[in-house]
Amino acid sequence: MVGGGAADLSPTVAVKIFSAGTAGCVAELVTFPLDIAKVRLQIQGESKPSPEGQMIKYRGVFGTIFTIAKTEGPRSLYNGLVAGLHRQACFASVRIGLYDTMKQVYANGSENAGIGTRLLAGCSTGAMAVAFAQPTDVVKIRLQAQVRLSASGTAKRYSSTFDAYKTIGRDEGVRGLWKGCLTNITRNAIVNCSELVTYDIIKELILNYNLLTDNMPCHFTAGFAAGLCTTIVVSPVDVVKTRIMNSPPGRYSGAINCALIMLMKEGPTAFYKGFIPAFLRLGSWNIVMFMSYEQIKRAFIRYQQSRDSAL
Repeated sequence: MVGGGAADLSPTVAVKIFSAGTAGCVAELVTFPLDIAKVRLQIQGESKPSPEGQMIKYRGVFGTIFTIAKTEGPRSLYNGLVAGLHRQACFASVRIGLYDTMKQVYANGSENAGIGTRLLAGCSTGAMAVAFAQPTDVVKIRLQAQVRLSASGTAKRYSSTFDAYKTIGRDEGVRGLWKGCLTNITRNAIVNCSELVTYDIIKELILNYNLLTDNMPCHFTAGFAAGLCTTIVVSPVDVVKTRIMNSPPGRYSGAINCALIMLMKEGPTAFYKGFIPAFLRLGSWNIVMFMSYEQIKRAFIRYQQSRDSAL
């Protein structure tokens, strides 16, 4: 990312990877109920279209959160949190922590990377993150979508995060843990390009035109812009990804099949189901993550400075 740190020292790759993973986990903790609401709204209507006149179970972001808390208990708002933290520790550390490194590789070491180079770096780290961390995303989606209604008379699919890993691996095989991998690679490449490149460019423009200094207000503004851009671009892919990951074996033959079924049964608006919670989630997630990321990097640099000065 552009901008200088304390005394213009550059953080090492290891510091960036650790800072990104930690910042991703902080953002996950803060915004997780919004993600639960987004997933529930995205899968609503998946099994069968609602008959005319039937009440829709979830209405709006905060209505969804209230309904879940009332019918399933407040703890259900954090269904899949452990898997979510697993995911961020793996995904964020790679896709965000290695972004600057990949950008310099593609730019042959130049600090003035063009937009094409930034997009390529974002696509690469996004795909790399999915390559080894897909099971954490599958488990997180399954647990978030799991409805815990005491009156329903149906047993929960999974009793815990680790039970979900074990059950999916046993019943569906290794392929079950990697379900929707190609869709997720597409999604993550788009997310990274939208998120990191937007943040990078907006932050660079703010600093170049001296609108703000390289501090929290600048990081807040750039993070908000990154969240908005990402939500607009990625929502259709995100809905398809969620449907595929949450589906039982054999429901969809692939991403295109899932998208066509959604289009025919629910119409084009189905691709933007859960848009408001997705924006609230991604907007707030990006703000918290980027602000945390920048501050954690600076804390490491200050520690290094104080350690060096003591020698």
